Amino acid sequence: MASIDLALTEEQRALKAGVTEICKRYPGEYWRDLDGRREYPEKFVNELTQAGYLACLIPPEYGGAGLGTREGGLILETIHANGGSASACHAQMYIMGTVLRHGSAAQKEAYLPRIASGDLRLQAFGVTEPDAGSDTTKLTTTAVRKGDRYVVNGRKMFISRAQQSDLLLLLARTTSVERVTRRTDGLSVFLIDIRGLKGLEIRPLRMMMNHSTNALFFDDVQIPAESLVGEEGKGFHYILSGMNAERILVASESIGDGRWFTDKAVAYSTQRVIFGKPIGTNQGVQFPIAKAYTNVEAAALMRDKAAALFDAGEPCGAEANMAKYLAAEAAWEAGNACIDCHGGYGYAEEYDVERKFRECRLYKTAPINNNLVLAYVAEHVLGMPRSY
Repeated sequence: MASIDLALTEEQRALKAGVTEICKRYPGEYWRDLDGRREYPEKFVNELTQAGYLACLIPPEYGGAGLGTREGGLILETIHANGGSASACHAQMYIMGTVLRHGSAAQKEAYLPRIASGDLRLQAFGVTEPDAGSDTTKLTTTAVRKGDRYVVNGRKMFISRAQQSDLLLLLARTTSVERVTRRTDGLSVFLIDIRGLKGLEIRPLRMMMNHSTNALFFDDVQIPAESLVGEEGKGFHYILSGMNAERILVASESIGDGRWFTDKAVAYSTQRVIFGKPIGTNQGVQFPIAKAYTNVEAAALMRDKAAALFDAGEPCGAEANMAKYLAAEAAWEAGNACIDCHGGYGYAEEYDVERKFRECRLYKTAPINNNLVLAYVAEHVLGMPRSY
């Protein structure tokens, strides 16, 4: 049975300390500069990769550390708690799980060791489309089998890191909706090398936060048939199998953001003197920060429960979704408290609060909208009628 350890183990503390040491070499100035120029944190990602942190979930037989989602979440949480952003590299942790669970032996041998070493990057996940949004079953990008190849046509939207990734995990329809019994059938997953891929156009999108986001256009793109992961038509279920890990890992980033905001607010409210005393002596300043801290800690407990269940191989859909919801809401609350505490300085770039505020807001919307989390809990946990 799964059990939750309320304190970090010695190995986990060492993991956190190692990531923190790397983060110290990339202070706020580094992230502000990249944010202003909308550039990818290449140096930071390379150092994390070389230290083995991005391969933490890959089994040892493929060159990884073979750790659990709790440790993966701890890495991402620590990056965010130190003022950085793991969004530039977090996808590798949950994307590779689809390959690990459903890929062929040949695919795992060919790709996982090179992903673990950093020779290849698997950072791009091609699911979302302009007209489908959260309704994944309505995807219209097609992959048609022609001999020893598939021909891909369609569009993908809000695909992060496509320009910084060597590989793309793509979800496309291999059987039309009209020909399937269930709308979740007929979707397939492909692992494709997108370096110089003919017929693929990548258009950068200017977004509120620096996430290297793009629109992808597939025009008769030919990919080898062996790019197919698992069985044709079962891609929707393969993707779902990795979403609990995704929720847990993203929740960890939000928890890190919440801790960064509360630490920043506490430090500023202690130092900032108005009317002859630190502003932190005022309950109007204290209470929002204390409330935010309380909610961050509560979200962390749900995240820990979800991670313990996931790593034990037990059902954790409700816990993973609730962890993501609670963490995103807590980080947003902490961000607002931090801005209120800083007053006008909270909007100044040099304090990093406004950058982190923009970044943390995303996780109320992605990778799943918080309203859909509530719909999931209502239907699948509470047994209420389906609302969509």
